[in-house]
Amino acid sequence: MNKTEKLIVFLLGGVLAWYIFMEMPRQSKARQETLQAQAQAALQAQSETNAAVVQAAAPEKSAASGTSEDPEKPDVSEKWVLHDTLLSITNDQEVVTFAANERGVAIKSVTLLGYAQRAGDVSEDNPPVMLDFGDDEFRALRLHCPHSAPNGNKVEFYADSPTSVVYRTVQLTRRFTLLGDYRIALEETFVPADDKEPNVLHLGQIGMGGSKNDILSVDSWAVDAGKGKPGVIHHGDDDSPLKPYLVGGLSGGCSGSSSAAGMPAQNKVTYPGRQEWVAAKNRFFVLAITSCSQENKGFVAMVERDVSKANYVPQRLTTAIYFGSIPASRSCVFYAGPKKQALLWELGMKDVMEFGMWRWLCYPLVWVLNFFNDLIPNYGVAIILLTILVRLLFWPLTHKSTVGMKKMQELQPKMKEIQAKFKDNPQRMQQETWALYREAKVNPMSSCLPMLIQIPVFIALFNVLRSAVELRYAPFLWIADLSEPEGLFASWFPFGGLNILPVLMAVTTGLQSAFTPSAGDAAQKKMMMIFMPAMMLVMFYSFPSALSLYWFLSNIFSIVQMAIIRRQTAKEQAVLVPEVIDPPTTRQMRRHGQG
Repeated sequence: MNKTEKLIVFLLGGVLAWYIFMEMPRQSKARQETLQAQAQAALQAQSETNAAVVQAAAPEKSAASGTSEDPEKPDVSEKWVLHDTLLSITNDQEVVTFAANERGVAIKSVTLLGYAQRAGDVSEDNPPVMLDFGDDEFRALRLHCPHSAPNGNKVEFYADSPTSVVYRTVQLTRRFTLLGDYRIALEETFVPADDKEPNVLHLGQIGMGGSKNDILSVDSWAVDAGKGKPGVIHHGDDDSPLKPYLVGGLSGGCSGSSSAAGMPAQNKVTYPGRQEWVAAKNRFFVLAITSCSQENKGFVAMVERDVSKANYVPQRLTTAIYFGSIPASRSCVFYAGPKKQALLWELGMKDVMEFGMWRWLCYPLVWVLNFFNDLIPNYGVAIILLTILVRLLFWPLTHKSTVGMKKMQELQPKMKEIQAKFKDNPQRMQQETWALYREAKVNPMSSCLPMLIQIPVFIALFNVLRSAVELRYAPFLWIADLSEPEGLFASWFPFGGLNILPVLMAVTTGLQSAFTPSAGDAAQKKMMMIFMPAMMLVMFYSFPSALSLYWFLSNIFSIVQMAIIRRQTAKEQAVLVPEVIDPPTTRQMRRHGQG
C-alpha cells in the first residue's frame, strides 16, 4: 500500500470515526429529545382532557343509567358493560390488540408488521410476528382497575383515533397511544386514588423465538447495581437469583444440559430495588417498561420451563413491575418490538444488546453494517463490504507483519548457527540473536500484533452477527437465513444439515496457514495446517452463517495479501542479486588456453 493509499484509508477512517462517535450520537440525542418533547406534550394535553372528563363523569353517567326518552336510541348503560371486548389500534409498524372488561384493560397482543414469522416477506401465507401475551392475567400487560364505586362495573372503551384508545370508569381514565418506533404510551388518572388496589404493571409474556440459537433473559438498570452505584444488570449472566432459570444459568439455561427432574414447571423470582427500566427479551424481540413517572419498588419474573423435555429448557418468561401506593396520575412508556440497536439507543437501553466489554466496538460495527445495507439492500453484500473495510483498515499492519515473518524465515539459517555456536552459553546466545534482529531490522513480536488486534474485532463481530435482528431471515445466495447455520439437506445430513460455509472457511484457513511464512519447524507447521482448520470447522459448524461468511472472506483477503507480498519480495530479491556476465574472450586469452 503506497503513501497515497495509506492517506486515503487514514482520512476515511477519521471521517468514519468522527461520524460514529460524534455526529451519530448528536443526531440520536436530538431525535430522542424531539420524540420525548412530542410525547410529553401529547400526554400533558391528554392528562388535562382526562381530568376534565373524569370530574364530569360520575353525575353524567348516573343520569344516563336510566332508559332513554328517545325510542330510537338504545339504553346508554348497555354499551358500558364490557365482556372481554377486543379492540385494535395500528400504525405502519405494529397492531396492538386490547382486551377490556369491567375489571380492567390488557394489551392482549402486539403484531409486528415488518417481521414475518418465517423466512420470506410478510404475506397472507406468512403472517407477521405476533407477541401474544396469553389469557392468564399475569401474562397480560394488565393494569388493574379500582372498582369500589357502586357503579364501578360500568366501563367506556373506545378508539378515539387510529393510534389511541381510551378506557374509562367513574374512578379511572386510561389512554394508550402508539408513539412510533414500537413505543406505547400509557397515561392514567385515578379519582380518587385507592391504596387498597394492587399497583402492578405486567409487561406481558415472551417466549422462545424458535431459532436454534435463541435465548430468554431479563435486563434491568438498577439504581443500586452494587456498591451503591447504578448500572445495568444482565440477570442471565450476572450474580442474580434469576440466573439459574435463564440462558447460561446454573440449571443449564437454554442449552438444556441439566436434568429437570424434581424441578417445578414454573419458577417465580422477586428482584427488589428501584429500576430505571426492565426488559424481558428473547434473541430478537424485547418487552420493556422504558420509563415511568412513578418510582417502582422492583420487579418479579416467572420462568416456565418446557415440561415436554427431560432437561431444563426455559420456554416462557413473564415479568411485572410493582409500585407503592397508587398515585393520582401516572404516565409510562412501554416498548414491544425488535431488539434493534438504533431504537434501544434512543430509549437509553442500548445495554439490552448485551455486547459485553467490546460494546464500544460493537456499536459502530452495527452502524456500518446497516450503512452498507442502505447502499445495497442485502445483508450478505453488507457483510462482504464490512469485511473489505476491516481488511483495508488492517492492511498496513498485516502487510508489515507478513514481511516481518518472511524476514524471520530468511534468518533461520543464521539463527541455527548462533544456537549451535553458543549452545552452552544461553545468555550470549540471546545477545547474539537480538543483535541479529537489530541488524536485519526485524521485530519478532510484530507477527503477533495483527492477530492480537483483530481478536477484539472478531469477538465484536461475533456478538453483533449472532444477535442482530437485521440478519433474521436475511437471505444471501443459497443461504435462507444469515442468523442461522445454512442447514442444507437437513433430512439427509446429520448435525442439522450440510453447512457449506464452515467447510470453505476450514479449507481457506488451511491455505492461509500454508501461505503464512513460518520460522518454526516444518512438522509443526504441517500439524497446524491440519489441526487449526479442523478445530475451526467443529467450532463454526453451528454458528450463524453470517459469521462463517465473514471469516471465509477474511481468509480469502489474507491469502491474496500474502500472495501479493510474496510476489513483491521475489521481485526485490531479483533486483538485489547482480547478474553475472562472462567477460569477452581476447586473442591473448585464447593463446594461453583461457578462452
